[in-house]
Amino acid sequence: MPGFALVLFGAMLAPPALASPADGATRNGREIYQQFRDGLSDPECGPEVSQRWRKHFAAAPKRLAAADENTLALFGYVVDALHASSLPTEYALIPFVESGYKPDARSPLGPAGLWQMIKRTARDHEVPIRKGYDGRLSPVDSTRAAVRYLKTLHGMFAGDWRLAAMAYNAGEYRILGALKRSGQVARDARPAELPGLSGITHAYVRKLHALACVLEQAEEREQWLQALDRPVPRLRAVTVATDVDRVEEWASSHGQDPARLRRLNPVFADGRIDHGDAPVSLLALVPAEGPDTAPAAGTGAASAAGSD
Repeated sequence: MPGFALVLFGAMLAPPALASPADGATRNGREIYQQFRDGLSDPECGPEVSQRWRKHFAAAPKRLAAADENTLALFGYVVDALHASSLPTEYALIPFVESGYKPDARSPLGPAGLWQMIKRTARDHEVPIRKGYDGRLSPVDSTRAAVRYLKTLHGMFAGDWRLAAMAYNAGEYRILGALKRSGQVARDARPAELPGLSGITHAYVRKLHALACVLEQAEEREQWLQALDRPVPRLRAVTVATDVDRVEEWASSHGQDPARLRRLNPVFADGRIDHGDAPVSLLALVPAEGPDTAPAAGTGAASAAGSD
């Protein structure tokens, strides 16, 4: 998933410092995008990019810039989580590929949520699933899981985000086996040449690369940059008190829009908060008066998510 070069945009916008929740309830959309760009492991975009996948993801910039959606706020939440875990921000493109950054996305084949986990993978990586609560539909639970898994994969494959992304898609043992069969080692591997892997797994890297380049093209259009130039809510995970059992109740006491919280947290589809045996987190907007939040996803990241 090679990234893309920053020339014009870098001259237009100085890299902002990573802000803490206490820095405000909103931040500029360009700041989110700049943080993503600054965190790329491989900021190059060459002529080898798949035209097929460029066309497939042509609408991604529009989704990111749309003021009537939560996409940019969720993107910023994931970028923050990766930054907190010292991971490349190429991984923030995975939810675009998996779900289009829709936390309520469901596949007829079984995967669900922002990161499109199957139930077995979710349970393997400590995402709570019980009657009345499917943590795959919680951006908090699923992002914590995905970030911790990606951190494990990133270390396992010598910091090569391409191998880690392939392992996220196919499983680490398949990638380790392919490396062994080809006589390669992770630190100087040629991912495109790994044998015995499905076309889907090889295409995963090409998809992410193409998506990165689609965003690069978009940033050359002043209209798109202007669409990003707006206040975007900061999102943080909030631990819900055990005596609060409705999203509307929490929203009312914190001055937030219950409908928006329901959209951000489809795990509470009917508005009911099922606490189970462990603390439950709600993805909410940072209040204007200061943080009323738990640590952002990724700072103590749970386990991981992959696509089988």
